[in-house]
Order: sequence, then structure tokens, then C-alpha cells
Amino acid sequence: MRRAVLILLALSLQGCLVYEYEHEFWLNVDGTGRVYVTGQPWLWNAFKGLGSAGDPEGTATREAARALFERAGLRVRRVTLTRRQGRPYLFVSADFDDVARLSGSEAFPDLDLRLRREGDRLRLEGVWQRRTGVPLPEGRDPAGLMAVRFHLPSKVYEHHNAADGVERGNIVGWRQEIKAALRGEPLAFGAVMDQRSILWSTVGLFAAAILLALATLGSALFFVLRRGRAAEVTASGPASRS
Repeated sequence: MRRAVLILLALSLQGCLVYEYEHEFWLNVDGTGRVYVTGQPWLWNAFKGLGSAGDPEGTATREAARALFERAGLRVRRVTLTRRQGRPYLFVSADFDDVARLSGSEAFPDLDLRLRREGDRLRLEGVWQRRTGVPLPEGRDPAGLMAVRFHLPSKVYEHHNAADGVERGNIVGWRQEIKAALRGEPLAFGAVMDQRSILWSTVGLFAAAILLALATLGSALFFVLRRGRAAEVTASGPASRS
């Protein structure tokens, strides 16, 4: 029985990836949005220089992470420190006004990101890469994966080698091994999307459907009233001649 439960659990977890370090962006077509960054404190230190390499758990704190994002001009919404399988993970969520201004900022020295218009479409492209000159903490296990993921606001026409293609219609993501990331290997990403948001496209279609329904109802009502008036004229014709 126990073995069967373990097998079922393993099957249910297939395809469910856990990242040791992750940037997750929720992007709007105007370049505003929200970012969630999650990772072990020593990876925050290795990739963003947060805290001390000699004691990342003691120095890459919630207060230090909040201050880092606020100095970069973001509005911090939440900072938490959780544990997973006995390991600490630092989590930050924050809002930004221009995704392009994140690149190379104090909070994102490991990110080069651009969003530009191309006709009636938007092109997102960039590279995540560990900056040079930051010492690596010693005695750490570099196993696992890191990722950069985007929840895009509109229809995705193409993407640059997203790990799992387009997920759920508008989610694209890229990942690499922590070992490769620590060596400084770049992780390139990119996608092309519609400049009209899915929300407003849906609202526009809904409004058009309502207008069409009202127009149809109005035409039907006009036709019924016209036939009724014609019937009244026909019925009153002999009476008026008498």
C-alpha cells in the first residue's frame, strides 16, 4: 500500500519543476507589471550581490532585499522567508513602471531586458546572466534549475526557444542548470506578441457581440412594429371607405 502511494505521488509530480532561483514577470502591454523573485539566500548573493558571501543566510535578509528593490525604484509588495525541504528561500514581489528600466539596475544586475514595438506587435528580448566580480559562496550545492518566466498580456506569435513552448496561451519560460548559471553562461529569451492586451481584446469582442445583439433585436422589433402598423392600415381601409 505504501509503495503504491509513493508511485502515485511520483506520477502526480511528473512535469512539476521546482526552481532554486526564479524570476517571474507579469507584464502589461505598456511595459508596467509585477515581478516575483524567489531563491535561496546564497543564490541571491551569487547573482545579485545581496548580503555577504561568507554568511548569505545571515546577511541576505528580508530587510536587505526590500531595500535593494526600493533603491531600484520598485514598489515592494511583499517580502518573505520560507523553507523548503529544510532550505531557506527568500521571496520578493514588487511592481515596476517600465520593464526596460530594470536592466542593470541595482536589483537586477543579472538581467538585460528590452520591450519594443514593431508595427502592430511587441517584441520582448533579453539575456539573464550572472555578473562578473561577485565572489561565490563556498560549500554550496549547485544542483537544480533556475528560470526566467513571463506571463504575457496578449497573444504570443512566436518565441525564442522557450523551454515548454507557450503554456496556457500566454506563459513562456526559459531555464538552465544552476551550475551553468554560476559559470556565467547566458540564458537568452525572447517572444513576439500582439500589442493589444487579451483583456481589452476580449472586452472589445464582448462589446461587439452586445451591439450586434442589440442591433438584431432592434431590427426585429422594427419589423414587428412595421407589420403591425401595416395590418392596422389594411384592417381600417374598408371601414374608412364605408
